[in-house]
Amino acid sequence: MFTRHYAVWPEDLPKTLMLPETSVYTNLEIAARRYPDQTAIIFYDASMTYRRLFEEVEAMAGYLQAQGVKKGDRVLLYMQNSPQWVIAYYAILRADAIVVPVNPMNRAAELEHYIADTDATVCLSGQELVEYIAPMLEATNLNTVIVASYSTYIDPETDLELPAEVSAPAWTGDRPGLVSWEAALAAGHVPTEHTAGPQDLAVIPYSSGTTGAPKGCMHTHRSVMATAMHRVFWSPSTPDSVHLGTLPFFHVTGMTSSMNGPIITGSIMVIMTRWNRTTAAKLIERYEVSSWTNIVTMAVDFLSNPDLKNYDISSLTAISGGGAAMPAAVAEKLKETTGLDYIEGYGLSETMAATHMNPRNNPKAQCLGIPAFDVDSRIIDVDTLEEKGPGETGEIVSHGPQVTIGYWNRPAETDAAFVEIDGKRFFRTGDLGYYDEEGYFFMVDRVKRMINASGFKVWPSEVEGLMYRHPAIHEVCIISAPDPKRGETVKACIVLKPEAEDSTSVEDITSWCREQMAAYKVPTIVEFVDELPKSPTGKLMWRALQEEEWKNA
Repeated sequence: MFTRHYAVWPEDLPKTLMLPETSVYTNLEIAARRYPDQTAIIFYDASMTYRRLFEEVEAMAGYLQAQGVKKGDRVLLYMQNSPQWVIAYYAILRADAIVVPVNPMNRAAELEHYIADTDATVCLSGQELVEYIAPMLEATNLNTVIVASYSTYIDPETDLELPAEVSAPAWTGDRPGLVSWEAALAAGHVPTEHTAGPQDLAVIPYSSGTTGAPKGCMHTHRSVMATAMHRVFWSPSTPDSVHLGTLPFFHVTGMTSSMNGPIITGSIMVIMTRWNRTTAAKLIERYEVSSWTNIVTMAVDFLSNPDLKNYDISSLTAISGGGAAMPAAVAEKLKETTGLDYIEGYGLSETMAATHMNPRNNPKAQCLGIPAFDVDSRIIDVDTLEEKGPGETGEIVSHGPQVTIGYWNRPAETDAAFVEIDGKRFFRTGDLGYYDEEGYFFMVDRVKRMINASGFKVWPSEVEGLMYRHPAIHEVCIISAPDPKRGETVKACIVLKPEAEDSTSVEDITSWCREQMAAYKVPTIVEFVDELPKSPTGKLMWRALQEEEWKNA
């Protein structure tokens, strides 16, 4: 067991944490019983109590079961942050089914993969995404889409600037297979007894890999419970705490820090559908937000708001995040503005958010943190698997209660993702790092081929696989390019088919990509080349292109 970090462990916290032997849904049931009239959600000035949240979860769970959803079935959750996202998530769990959170930026090709891979027949979708999910009713096994209109949950008198999808009139479509959110709730179905336990699957977030197709990380109620419990103990939360939710809930960090964690303690969730720095400042002041988890790009934008000084944000007692290292200059400005340190953490979809967190009273800059409760992390040689010592670079591997049990329908990839050390199963993160003498872990590089664009992970092989569907593309290689705002951005090096060379433009490629994939995956730079470098065995030498791009920059 790695214990070097115990010397800097917070004095008021135990080093091991017993987890509840209940499902994640039970956290909501208990909170609703304890604090029925407590505000659970604030959504653009409209509030919802824990009593109402619980009642709507029960009603939606009953409707899901009436559509044939059974224990262990996978249900897609395809919408943006909203009260409906929270209700849908807990309704799926209440029905003993498994949540498959889908990035709302995903489009046709990606949706086809998720549906085929999980055999999902039901999807809960935001109305702005209906045009993408509705065609799946004919092209796949999907048979029911429950359509949520965010505008039905806002305060019409709000003075806050609303995103277009939130202010849009409620959906009123009429098509077989599509049903409105309100109709589903009004159907009056009552769910059967809840039977899911700690070892049952709860959530399958998708994480792309070097083999191309996104793969589902199987998380049990226990692993989801672990990071939620870790969160509320590491950064103490009470029923009086107010959490600002700006990270997308489909992502494990937003899901854990801004929803599952607060529900355990009966706290208030202030939810934003889309990021807006002025709206965030107003909400912090108006509802005395105490905790905010974000990504670096949000923090940078928030602090660069020239009107920030006009808002009282003194209620904030904790600001944390991850996804990319916080630049020292930004951290200093945050400290000057709020008096708070930016508490960085580290985790993956495979670990249901954090495995490492910085101690709140002793954080280090540009640091992943120290292993969390009951987490054993090591640094090993990528090839020999030999364990490394302090200051030596190697692959970060972790063992803990939040680690995935494996990849959905991918036993070979599951086996390759783990290594046994001292009789324990450690997940290979694919990230290169080291730890210092005090046990703080630091990131160095990535073993896997991955682009980190503003915290969004883009896997080149996945994008390449999608782009090969374009009729004009002969060969394509995706690499990263430096970007002053995103850190890294996506670049496509393309060899066109001879017959398409004179008729295909960069705009043709990017327009097509925007229709086929999530916006953050779309190449922002497209370069047409005569050929791509290959090794003597014919293997694409992507690293040579990558290094040349950054060298030229």
